[in-house]
Amino acid sequence: MSTPASRPGPRMDLRGAVDLSSLATRAQRPTAPGTTASGPAAGQRPPSDPAAGGAAPQAPEGEGPRVVVDVTDAEFGALVQLSAQVPVVVDLWATWCGPCKQLSPVLERLAEEYAGAFLLAKVDVDANQQIAAAFQVQSVPTVVAVLGGQPVPLFQGAYPEPQVRQVLDEMLKVAAQNGITGRVPSPDAAGAPAEGEPEQPPLPPLHAEAEEALARDDLDGAARAYERALAEQPADAEARTGLARVGVLRRTLGADPSAARAAADAPGADVETVLLAADLDLLDGDVDSAFARLVGLVRVSHGDDRDRARTHLVDLFEVVGSDDERVAPARRALAAALY
Repeated sequence: MSTPASRPGPRMDLRGAVDLSSLATRAQRPTAPGTTASGPAAGQRPPSDPAAGGAAPQAPEGEGPRVVVDVTDAEFGALVQLSAQVPVVVDLWATWCGPCKQLSPVLERLAEEYAGAFLLAKVDVDANQQIAAAFQVQSVPTVVAVLGGQPVPLFQGAYPEPQVRQVLDEMLKVAAQNGITGRVPSPDAAGAPAEGEPEQPPLPPLHAEAEEALARDDLDGAARAYERALAEQPADAEARTGLARVGVLRRTLGADPSAARAAADAPGADVETVLLAADLDLLDGDVDSAFARLVGLVRVSHGDDRDRARTHLVDLFEVVGSDDERVAPARRALAAALY
C-alpha cells in the first residue's frame, strides 16, 4: 500500500506519464453536468446514455447536487473537461476487488459530506479499459484526482476514512491554488451558481488561451499568452503567477527527480543542481522542502549565486501564492539568511 500524498503541489507535471488528452477531446466542456446517485459500493450503477453527448445524466429536478457518477470510456472526456472548473476524484475499482468494497463506501460518504466540493467519478476498470490504460492502473483500488485536465495521483489501497479525508483536503487546497473552485451544480441550477455563492467570472481571453495551451503541453504558447496579458496589464497578478508556473514546468522538463535530488543532496552540489531539485520538490508537492533548499542555498552562497538562489525562491513564492500559509515563514527564513 502506498502512502497518501502528503502535500500535492500547485500543479503536478505528469507529462509523459499519463495522457488524458485523447479522452478529453471526446466531449465539449460541460456547463452544468449532473451525476447519478450513489448506489451499492461494489456494484455498477446504470451508466449514462452516450447518445446524450457524453455528459453524465441529470438527477431528478429539484434535488440537490449529485456528487457521485459512474463513468464509461465514452463519457470520461466530459469529466476531464469539467476538471477545469470542479475537482474530479476518480475511483478506479473492479467488481472482484475486496478492498474496493471497503473503500468505495468511504469515498461516496465523503463525497456527499463535502456537498459538491468535488465530483466522485467511479470507473470499473474491467469494463472501461481505455480509462484504466490512460491512468496506467497497476492495482485497484486506485484513486486519482483530475485538476485542470492534469492527473494527480492520490493513493492506492483501502485507506481508513481519516486518511482519505486528509488526502481530499490537501487535494482541494491544490485545486484552490490553481483557481479550480467551482462546485457540482444542482440539476435545477441550469448552470447558475448555488444560492449564496458568487458567480465564477469567465477567464480573461489571454488567460484562457494560456490554460488551453497548458492542456496541450504547449509551454511556449502558454508563456506567450501570459506575457501578452502582462504587457496589456502589468499589474495582472494571475498572469504573473501563471508565467512563473510555466517557468517551473520548463525548467524541469525531462528531469529525473530521483537523480536530481540525489545530486542536490550530495556535498558540494552546484547552484544549478539545487535550483532544479527545489523546482522538482515543488512539483511533487513538497513545498516546504523546496523553500528550505533555497533558503539553505542563500545561507551558504555568495555574490551572483546567492542572488540567483534568492530570486529563484521569490519566483516559487509567486507560483505557490503569497497567501499560502507556507510562504510567510519562508520569507522570514529568507530574510534571516540574507541579513
